[in-house]
Amino acid sequence: MIIDLISDTVTKPTAEMLEAMMNAKVGDDVFKMDPTVNKLQEKAAKLFGMEDALFFPSGTMANQTAIKLHTQPGDKLICDKYAHVYNYEGGGAAFNSGVTCKLIDGDRGMFTAAQLQEAVAGRSDIHVPFSRLVCIENTTNKGGGACWDFSELEKLQKISKENNLAFHLDGARLFNALVAKKETPKQYGKLFDTISICLSKGLGAPIGSILLGSKEDIAKALRIRKLLGGAMRQVGFLAAAGIYALDNHIERLDEDHQKAQIIGDVLKSCSYVTKVAPIETNIIIFYVDEKVGAANFIEKMKAKNILLSPMGEGRIRIVTHLDFTNKMLEKLLMELKNF
Repeated sequence: MIIDLISDTVTKPTAEMLEAMMNAKVGDDVFKMDPTVNKLQEKAAKLFGMEDALFFPSGTMANQTAIKLHTQPGDKLICDKYAHVYNYEGGGAAFNSGVTCKLIDGDRGMFTAAQLQEAVAGRSDIHVPFSRLVCIENTTNKGGGACWDFSELEKLQKISKENNLAFHLDGARLFNALVAKKETPKQYGKLFDTISICLSKGLGAPIGSILLGSKEDIAKALRIRKLLGGAMRQVGFLAAAGIYALDNHIERLDEDHQKAQIIGDVLKSCSYVTKVAPIETNIIIFYVDEKVGAANFIEKMKAKNILLSPMGEGRIRIVTHLDFTNKMLEKLLMELKNF
């Protein structure tokens, strides 16, 4: 039994999801003629109360499209130092859009309204890039699945609007935050200019992300997606998985969160663990004693068929997900206690 806790992207489609995929009606989506893709896009837009949506092969492409939508070469986007768009998208903001990043030193991937106000203040002459876009990530990956406080997001939106800045949400794990905080998609739809949501993480689809926004922005995004090579043909087979995920896999995310809390409690009781970061959703980040060493710990657990991921600076990550069963949980807890 392999227990893969490297990410929540490792899940396989359930039997019911596969059945939905195999029975999907498809067409050529490049010509907007795939009925299942159209249905998914309409469903997502309605869910968030936004005007339109566009299906993408990846969250990175959806985020990079949003950045290109809102900026021009030489502009500046503002994000946290932990932000996925800065750290884990291959330098795409610079390569695809020619923009620079102003990094805010937040807490677990989240910054305050006061910090944003400070970031947008100051000179605005020909010597400095124009600030055009604020990007936030919810939940924060590098911040250990942390959830933003919604009232703080409202303050950030107000500052963005006052300074003519677009406001984009990288919502790769947004549904984890919605379940954990008992919030609704429409709350976020009212707040952001564009939102990307991932279907292939906690929701368990094999591939796909969606970008939400105004009809005008999504019309522009359609062309950008083409430029980035993201136009797809009979992709309704994959869109059907997304529809099934939205219908069936949102509320169950709470199970992943509960398992993460159980793992965190056990880690805190282990003498070789020096720190466990706060756990809000399905991501656990912890540190082990220097005598043990993060790399050594990961290798020893791998030898027991338990796969974990390094996060740099001595951090180790565990991510719970749809395919992580109760039997696997029992095995993991036993190995952690006996290490």
